[in-house]
Amino acid sequence: MTSLGTPIQGVTLYSFTRAFHARQYDLDGLIRKLASEGFGPGLEVIGFSSLRGFPDRIDDNFVGRFRDLVAEVDLVPTSLAVNVDTGIHRDRLMNHDELVEYMRKQIEVAARLGFPIARVQISLTPDAMESLLPVAEKYGVTLALEVHADQHGAHERVLALRDRYEKLDSPLLGFTADWGATVAGFAPSLLEAYRRRGASEDLLRQVVDLWNGFYAEGPPNTQKVHGERFGAFIGLAARNGRPDLGIDFGINGTGLFGPAPLDTWLEIMPWVRHVHGKFFGIDENGEEPSVPVRDLVRQLVENGYNGAISSEYEGWHWNNWQDPFDIIRGEQAVQRSAAANAGSAMITDATDARRILNSHLAQPVRG
Repeated sequence: MTSLGTPIQGVTLYSFTRAFHARQYDLDGLIRKLASEGFGPGLEVIGFSSLRGFPDRIDDNFVGRFRDLVAEVDLVPTSLAVNVDTGIHRDRLMNHDELVEYMRKQIEVAARLGFPIARVQISLTPDAMESLLPVAEKYGVTLALEVHADQHGAHERVLALRDRYEKLDSPLLGFTADWGATVAGFAPSLLEAYRRRGASEDLLRQVVDLWNGFYAEGPPNTQKVHGERFGAFIGLAARNGRPDLGIDFGINGTGLFGPAPLDTWLEIMPWVRHVHGKFFGIDENGEEPSVPVRDLVRQLVENGYNGAISSEYEGWHWNNWQDPFDIIRGEQAVQRSAAANAGSAMITDATDARRILNSHLAQPVRG
């Protein structure tokens, strides 16, 4: 019988991108703010958006100051989000050797900064992940590929990666489960943002109806189906005289609000090394109206998950009228309540978090 999991409470700096870009906080100030708010102990950082000069100009002086700051405020580095930018050349994609070196430099920085996990992205193929395993072994960093809408735990690309992981049998290869793949409804705050951009109530009703129809059909298991759904949102906007909203509808309707059932996570649960607690807002009842946070936390607890959950507030893209710190505070309260209702607890003590996270990442995968 699987012992109940004790997920580690945490947050990603990505949740506060609007405040960071507005220069309300610098990196040190934002980290201190998160610690003082009790949003940790887990801390996730986004390499290219948070660290100036990443990865080539991260010198030893910066590394020392960063590690000293994290120790001072008693946070626990969980994941450094790194990018797979295969298309950075104007005229071609990276070749295999270039990709491995591009990733190696970022993974090395993760190790130097004290992050045990590097979040990598879905554009890495099974062959690429196998090629990066020696890099992960060299630096002692777990590579956790993010499963993000439009993909999900039962998507063909994800299952191909899972099968390769099973063959390679290394605890250093796994997944980051992003809750945006298993959304239960269109975010009310985004509908309000469209309303403020002049979208009619009839158009918004049609958008919600279209998404609900896709939810009823089930998640896209191929890129072809995803493309068809993206196009349906563009066509809907054009037919209603708002072609300017078409791409926005498509990106959000398919790339942020994934309609997969919760049980699709079970396909890859033994390989889940990190979790993005993706959500979009908290309503007047103190609940997340579009992401089934309580069910997702219960699922992790019941499946023995002892890694971190980085609260990832993505409503900042459109919500400029609410305080993200208040919203994170509310969502983490839901997580703690859900863990308690499942017979467990979120880990909020840094010492316990370090011990539990180290054990979680060292465990062999049992599929």
